Amino acid sequence: MITSQDTIAAPATAPGEGGIAIVRVSGPRSREALSRLTDRRGPFEDHRLTYCHALDENGEPLDECMAVLMLAPATYTREDVAEFHLHGGFFSSHRLMEALRQMGIRVAEAGEFTRRAFLNGRVDLSRAEAVMDLISAGSERAARCAVRQLDGGVSSFIRSCEEELTGIIAGVEAALDYPEEIDEEEACASLASKTRALALTLRSACDRRGAYLSENGLDTVICGPVNAGKSSLLNALCGEERAIVTDIPGTTRDIVTASFQSNGVRVNLRDTAGLRESGEVIERIGISKARAALTGADLCLVVVDSTRPVDPETEALLRDTAGRDRIIVLSKTDLPGCPETVRRFKNEAVALSCVTGHGMDRLRDEISRYTRYAGEGELTRMRHISLAEKAAGALESAADLADAGGALDLCAVDLHEAMSHLGSITGDRVDEKIMDEIFSRFCVGK
Repeated sequence: MITSQDTIAAPATAPGEGGIAIVRVSGPRSREALSRLTDRRGPFEDHRLTYCHALDENGEPLDECMAVLMLAPATYTREDVAEFHLHGGFFSSHRLMEALRQMGIRVAEAGEFTRRAFLNGRVDLSRAEAVMDLISAGSERAARCAVRQLDGGVSSFIRSCEEELTGIIAGVEAALDYPEEIDEEEACASLASKTRALALTLRSACDRRGAYLSENGLDTVICGPVNAGKSSLLNALCGEERAIVTDIPGTTRDIVTASFQSNGVRVNLRDTAGLRESGEVIERIGISKARAALTGADLCLVVVDSTRPVDPETEALLRDTAGRDRIIVLSKTDLPGCPETVRRFKNEAVALSCVTGHGMDRLRDEISRYTRYAGEGELTRMRHISLAEKAAGALESAADLADAGGALDLCAVDLHEAMSHLGSITGDRVDEKIMDEIFSRFCVGK
């Protein structure tokens, strides 16, 4: 077990007013920190919260406190850990951190507690990343993916693939070491079939769309001509008055955003300015932003006003979004409709009224088709997916060499490359630069 020689400290709770503020200490001087900065006389019991007073560097009382000493290795970092549970707010935790600094205990770097947990073998790299994913999860699906990863789902899958690959490599090396006993042609045939099967397993586990949706949500743009009911639709979908709704054309000048959950995935709604020719400078800027948002959207909700004939702007929008992921929404069905418009979109559009709520459930069902099953794959983090795909590519390269009758020693090079990529997922084979990049994204207290 790798144990750091220095001791670190950081607030483990978010700054600001709250019920409790926790300051965490990890390292060989954790016990000393409790002895010097509390008024408790006598030793702290392992893993038992104890009432006392926290003291500053001069021995003056700072706050009432619940303090705990947790002895290695049964701690988050597998080092001795101390925690001070103070009243929430800025003053007490800030002054306690200053007292710890006066003792020579340094402020932790971003993610350093979890980095120590990784270096000390408590978690592998994929589970360490899951900690930050869970903290930053913006949707139910993202949180579920993080919990599955934290529970070792990714680790167990990759370990299983590594074990299979180890067996393949052992077979190749045996054929290289004992050519008079193992026929090279048979060894190549066996190698090709096994490596292709393992490559397929890895590629099937990669859920790029799920990873994207879990992390970013479904970018959904509401677009259409002026006064078609776009802002009313955004308000109805998110369940609150986020956009201003009036009868005045061109009310929406800038992009208005809101979100709701579908199948545990965050759907990011963007209400855009109505598309039309305008001589008004601010409205023209809004229309330009609307067209830009439309270009990069994952899903378009094209709103068609059922009470009016289809205008040229709507016709152009329908052409521009043809072949893309879109849902045509026929709005204002609580009002007398234009027969030609209603007849044209009768079978193609979701007819609804934001006033009565008719059709809203059907629209939510249609949107849910784009979020269903996202994040259900074994690998739902972009870093893991990229490495798994690289490993699969190396395996396929080895299989191609074997099929072509290539030398087994060249196949072995590809196999070891695949193993290196898999090891980078769990952290078995990872360099300092990659670790710095991963843990720098963590909050300081974690």
